[in-house]
Amino acid sequence: MTYILEGDTGPWEIVCGLEVHAQVISQSKLFSCAATTFGAEPNSQVSFVDAGFPGMLPVINAECVAQAVRTGLGLNAQVNLWSRFDRKNYFYADLPSGYQISQFAHPIIGTGVIEITLADGTTKPIGVTRLHLEQDAGKSLHDQHPSKSFIDLNRAGVALMEIVSEPDIRSPEEAGAYLTKLRQILRYLGTCDGNMDEGSMRADVNVSVRKAGEEFRTRCEVKNVNSIRFVMLAVEAEAKRQIAVWEAGEEVRQETRLFDIQRMETRSMRSKEDAHDYRYFPDPDLPPLVLDAAWVEELRLALPELPDARRTRYVAMGLTPYDAHVLTLEKETAAFFDVVAAGRDAKVASNWVTGDFFAALNKHKRDITDPPVSAENLGAMLDLMADGTLSGKLAKEVFEAMVETGKAPGAIVEERGLRQVTDTGAIEAVIDGVMTANADKVAEYRGGKDKLFAFFVGQTMKAMQGKGNPAVVNQVLKAKLGG
Repeated sequence: MTYILEGDTGPWEIVCGLEVHAQVISQSKLFSCAATTFGAEPNSQVSFVDAGFPGMLPVINAECVAQAVRTGLGLNAQVNLWSRFDRKNYFYADLPSGYQISQFAHPIIGTGVIEITLADGTTKPIGVTRLHLEQDAGKSLHDQHPSKSFIDLNRAGVALMEIVSEPDIRSPEEAGAYLTKLRQILRYLGTCDGNMDEGSMRADVNVSVRKAGEEFRTRCEVKNVNSIRFVMLAVEAEAKRQIAVWEAGEEVRQETRLFDIQRMETRSMRSKEDAHDYRYFPDPDLPPLVLDAAWVEELRLALPELPDARRTRYVAMGLTPYDAHVLTLEKETAAFFDVVAAGRDAKVASNWVTGDFFAALNKHKRDITDPPVSAENLGAMLDLMADGTLSGKLAKEVFEAMVETGKAPGAIVEERGLRQVTDTGAIEAVIDGVMTANADKVAEYRGGKDKLFAFFVGQTMKAMQGKGNPAVVNQVLKAKLGG
């Protein structure tokens, strides 16, 4: 469904593309051996290369290259066996060399595609133009002193993957879905942690608007948006601003803008530079990056199961598409579910994971990596349900006890005497007592009041403290009441 914004002159269509900067998971930086730990003391992770000292030569980090290739493979993108690093020249106080080593004309990864799923269940492919490696700049701190700016070079030289989409996005929802899916893929691959609040993933949002059937109009870039929600809000805010400009008879100027979260509007930052403004040229200190095709194939074969493949597998196991979607949102959740469901009824496992288990996570403010009940113990509890040891009601009681104590379900069953009663003789004895105590209702039932059957079930289960096997209770009751 096309997302349309109404202006005074009629409907307008949004055209959007995202440039996502994703920090590569690696122990050291792209061209130096300095560490990349988040939250370290300012300027404590800086080598001479990062600081731009004369005579220091960059040396490529092979793991960063491998991470970029893994990402390209995960995006169903072309891996270029020959690529090149260039120098992108511009002045920033936190860019010590006065240039950024990046890839311009020859990126390591070419065209690919990401399939997004929207709220109504429809899917749409969003093209990926390229992925290139580059080094990050440092960080300028303007709030530490009333009249001075401080510089922290810990991020200088950190490896980034810039992932550029085609202008295929047509709504804020599609922008959010694209970024969500991209982050999910990166996390599954283990190439970027996707923590936008820590700056390890951020997006530049390119927006233009047009009338139906028109060619693309002038775009503006909203810089460094650091949450999925803010990306969606920035797309809409900038689109509405441009519509107002065009409808006032003015021209939208190509420029870089910032998103003001407080006012929910974009504001001008600087005129948009073109490639020639950066004076790109091949980095003379780095030879071309040449990859071995066999090595790339090894990386492909070692890739983990990605979200789309996992969802397909879960649906084939009997789960609904919605449940499969929920369980695959995070890699850790999917891994947890796989342990719970191994060799068991997948639908039952899904119901428990997305129901009682998720509720326990929320209630106790725990994370899937530190669960209140282990996947192994939850699976063992399902086994006790499958073999008749526990009824559904007793299982919930055992689950609560597992959350409270951390003990295995078998131990809880034995300690608390929660084993389900399946012995027909014992159940018959209880039912005889219930029928004797409610002789008048027995007569009413036999006189045609069938709805009283639920009453007898309830009384029997109450007398057995919920431990009676429901199927056996129903079977015996029907035989006795029918007599």
